[in-house]
Amino acid sequence: MDLHATGIGWRQPHYRELLERRPVLGFIEVHSENFFGEGGAALRLLDEARRHYELSLHGVGLALGSAAGLDPWHLDRLAALVDRMEPVRVSDHASFARVAMPGRAEPVHGIDLLPIAFTEASLDLMVEHVQQVQERLKRPLLVENISAYLAWEDDHLAEPEFFNRLARRSGCGLLLDVNNLVVNSLNRGVADPVADACAWVDALDPSIVGEIHLAGYDDSGPLVIDDHGSAVHPPVWQVFRHAVARLGRTPTLIEWDTELPKLDVLLAEARRAEEWLP
Repeated sequence: MDLHATGIGWRQPHYRELLERRPVLGFIEVHSENFFGEGGAALRLLDEARRHYELSLHGVGLALGSAAGLDPWHLDRLAALVDRMEPVRVSDHASFARVAMPGRAEPVHGIDLLPIAFTEASLDLMVEHVQQVQERLKRPLLVENISAYLAWEDDHLAEPEFFNRLARRSGCGLLLDVNNLVVNSLNRGVADPVADACAWVDALDPSIVGEIHLAGYDDSGPLVIDDHGSAVHPPVWQVFRHAVARLGRTPTLIEWDTELPKLDVLLAEARRAEEWLP
């Protein structure tokens, strides 16, 4: 089967094998920050991969929701990488990580992907920062919904409506992470996590979704962890089928970042996703 709309996350253990075998894929996706250096073997490999595959750049460090503002160095390096690689899509997360600290001249960068508040003030800040990134990159950005292990007391906007309004005001799109929807539903303890996640999808403006992510999670403990360390779980496949029935044929990525399997396992997951795309 030709995988025209599905891709895989390209990680270091599979760098050389992918280039040697060149399996048919719609695209490959890499973490932007892994290629911020100005030279080196990794960047040369990415140049080679780009000659054979469409490339998507997915970041974890823009910290778009940080009240302390964007990191100029990070944005400079991302812009340079985008100019060099000309990717089909560029994405990052609806999260914050930079915090201004008393007595420090520069903000402190904490743990990546901390959850933002779903408030009017947070929406205004996200719009400002997304527009700043888009103006620098000269292209629209996709912003991903995250798995969040806490919520803010003053949340008052429904998350799908937050993204609908963010897209309308800034011109960005949504990277819909279906695994994150299921993880959040499971951690909230809702009676039917699949129905809950499907309702989230139904509240979206379909036109804003530019890519879908699928991944595995760890449910071995009291808290379900979005670890990208296993095959896609059945509830995530169920929500994915519902999503693409509503959204249509959308570029879809298999994300696998820990406990990496053989490349053929990733390709089989991508084939399964392709079979369910309309």
